[in-house]
Amino acid sequence: MKPVWIVDDDASIRWVLERALRRAELPCRLFESAKEVMHALRSDDVPQVLVSDIRMPGENGLELLEQVKARLPDLPVIIMTGFSDLDSAVSAFQGGAYEYLPKPFDVDEATALILKACQRSQLGGAAGLPKAPETLEMLGQAPSMQEVFRAIGRLSQSTATVLITGESGTGKEVVAQALHRHSPRGDRAFVALNTAAIPKDLLESELFGHERGAFTGAQAQRRGRFEQAEGGTLFLDEIGDMPLDLQTRLLRILSDGQYYRVGGHQALKANVRVIAATHQDLERRVTDGLFREDLFHRLNVIRLRLPPLRERAEDIPELARHFLDKSARQLGSEVRRLSPAAMEALMQHAFPGNVRQLENLCHWLTVMAPSPRVERDDLPPEFRSTTAQVSVSRATAPSVGAVAITNPAHALPKPTASGEQALSDEAWVEPLIQAVSTAIQRAQRDPSEQALAEMARWERLFETAVYGTALRLTRGRRLEAAQVLQVGRNTITRKIQALGLESESVGSGASQIGPDRGVV
Repeated sequence: MKPVWIVDDDASIRWVLERALRRAELPCRLFESAKEVMHALRSDDVPQVLVSDIRMPGENGLELLEQVKARLPDLPVIIMTGFSDLDSAVSAFQGGAYEYLPKPFDVDEATALILKACQRSQLGGAAGLPKAPETLEMLGQAPSMQEVFRAIGRLSQSTATVLITGESGTGKEVVAQALHRHSPRGDRAFVALNTAAIPKDLLESELFGHERGAFTGAQAQRRGRFEQAEGGTLFLDEIGDMPLDLQTRLLRILSDGQYYRVGGHQALKANVRVIAATHQDLERRVTDGLFREDLFHRLNVIRLRLPPLRERAEDIPELARHFLDKSARQLGSEVRRLSPAAMEALMQHAFPGNVRQLENLCHWLTVMAPSPRVERDDLPPEFRSTTAQVSVSRATAPSVGAVAITNPAHALPKPTASGEQALSDEAWVEPLIQAVSTAIQRAQRDPSEQALAEMARWERLFETAVYGTALRLTRGRRLEAAQVLQVGRNTITRKIQALGLESESVGSGASQIGPDRGVV
């Protein structure tokens, strides 16, 4: 059996992947640089699969990918990187990569991917694709955003209809622009229309155009958005709000590619890729009779879900820096930077307005912050305060004179030798409620930073106990700890970083690879 070649300048990653592949009974060969790989290709047998990092001294992984595909177009190449962005994902796929693997990644999942690539290698693969054009600004290291980047890369040679779903402010139009930019239609027009922002009586003319005299005020022929987007992409935002009669006309265009201007009698051909987006539950609207089921299936060829910002909080620092830099350039102002306390406050915020709300906040800070270093007190009030919701099962709250616990961690139940709690839930919840009640009443009298900081300290102690214990009992295996706690991998990774539990997540059987270390 031909070996799997692994090239990465990080020795710890090479070692961990080698161990994993040996357990899977796959032979492998390790390289430190692209130069070594190209030298080996000239003198040795070719590999079954090549796994390469992107950022390495000398030639990077994308340059290696281009050279390898020129010599071995059918060889599956897996690109991995700890500096994941849309440009890397699209460039990898358009360069002919079999898969794009962002770090940190699960070793078991990486092994399964390599095994799948080996099967592909035995069957034969496809030739490489042309290199990527310049990309739009899309940022995100979170696994959910990496899935979006991967999807855009895979769709880079397709003109299939795409339905983008996600809450308002998650960046659906930015993704639509990226899909267009990296498609075969990328050099043609991209036309966007928010169907919810135009009155129903005008929407038909806006979409399809009208002939002179078609209605009162139509003094000249007008081209609609479909004509404007001819040969390119039409982005229909808030498609869920489109009136039913216009849904019928849109369905016909998607079905046979023909339409009529308002008041017109000559059929026009539409050579347009349609990308639709909505923040609504289209399945529910179909059930309620507000959206045509046949149109839904026409639009739902490929669906991309954009995660809300609260599900990718680890991206907030990078996004904030980007938006602060952007606002400073636009306003000709000095660049603002967030202090650790201010950044922590943003990381804890739910951001109901998602990325758009964060961008607006950064613009506000560029104008209103008194100095280049933004402190927590410089944030708007809704970002400064951290509200803790406590469920109180008692009919009455403790009095003002309730005694506070000096160290709230002491109120947590300690596990016995058998792993059972020494205290019942009621035994430790009651003193916690008393302590929190006392602090809140003290804060009501003096709403100072200290009172809020104390609440944050208790929350940190509690989470440290919960997540730290789960990691110890699972011997540092993050995925297993996440499953036990019924939280996502994204959440537990963020908590480990925020609570400083990296040492707890290192142990036998750990299965996370980080960009700057081996097993983490």
